[in-house]
Amino acid sequence: MKTIAVFTGTRAEYGLLCPLLRKLANHSELKLQLIVSGMHLSPQFGETWRTIEADGFTIDAKVEMLLASDTSCGVAKSMGLGAIGFADALERLSPDCLVILGDRYEALAIAQVAAVMRIPIAHLHGGEITEGAYDDSIRHAITKLSHYHFVASDEYRQRVIQMGEAPEHVWNVGALGIENIRTVPKIPLTEINEQFNLQIRQPYFLVTYHPVTVGDEDSEKTFENLLSALDEFPQHQVLLTYPNSDNGGHRLIQMLEQYASERLGKVFAVPSLGMQCYLSAVNCSDAVIGNSSSGVIEVPSLGTPSVNVGVRQKGRLAAESVIHAGTSKKELKQSIDDALSADARRISKTCENPYGTGETSKIIVEVLRSLQPSGPKQFFDFPRYQEGEY
Repeated sequence: MKTIAVFTGTRAEYGLLCPLLRKLANHSELKLQLIVSGMHLSPQFGETWRTIEADGFTIDAKVEMLLASDTSCGVAKSMGLGAIGFADALERLSPDCLVILGDRYEALAIAQVAAVMRIPIAHLHGGEITEGAYDDSIRHAITKLSHYHFVASDEYRQRVIQMGEAPEHVWNVGALGIENIRTVPKIPLTEINEQFNLQIRQPYFLVTYHPVTVGDEDSEKTFENLLSALDEFPQHQVLLTYPNSDNGGHRLIQMLEQYASERLGKVFAVPSLGMQCYLSAVNCSDAVIGNSSSGVIEVPSLGTPSVNVGVRQKGRLAAESVIHAGTSKKELKQSIDDALSADARRISKTCENPYGTGETSKIIVEVLRSLQPSGPKQFFDFPRYQEGEY
């Protein structure tokens, strides 16, 4: 039996991985191992490892790595702590393959350890571009550490091959999040309110804003402008979810908590909604606003307009329903107005999402099942590929 370890370090990434985890857990020829770290183990971010266990999964290794500091130095030290813990976990579990999704610093920490320990890595969502975050460099670094690549579009497949990865090891499978939208049942707003002790009613906005870790955008100023712009829509309530544990995230949490406390009954803040509640909240909202990747990748498949704020997601493929906003209060208000228009509602219901239709996990599992041990990676010469040699 082949052993497949899967790493998860954040609530969002776990939500995307759920359909793949279930198929791996139920496969007769594969054994699932689950390594949990990062934000999942932090009380500040909701201790979402409890959700993983409540979903019926066994956690094979918990690796503490997050320091209280959210400075660049603190994040770098957290990666070092993670590397030590991941080395122990991987030595004990000894998987045949390690699955990593995305571009977080937690993922880079375990990827570098697996590479040194000669554990093949299967990477999901490589080849993408997000120019407003150091995640962009991390994503490409994980690509070069990985043997197998499951990407979300043909454009991303070409980019991974361009980076020197062998075409026969790069599969366009679409985005896992689209599969969740197709298969996870949506729950009514009343049930979300009961679970989180909220009083959300329609109309409302769902807002998530993460720190910008690369580029000239001032995250605090942009978030301040966004919160101020939201005040221009008195008829709408606001449901705020916490940012990731990136540099500067603590300050954004303080800002959103203060904003919510000063607007009791209108604004509600939660650390994490979980996958089912998040998708259901998107489904009931008038617009999803912020700079999360979900607003670009998954939200268009739910027929809800999204306002993509600032530069963090700059470079990603996006459906026509995604409205790209500037960072001033005036620009943000205009973009939210645009999202509420009849044209935006029509486009959101009819546009095509470039991230696939939702058969992703089935393809990934079949590829993982059939993979045979291979020798050292060789750099693939992209010019020869362009000339039709492959």
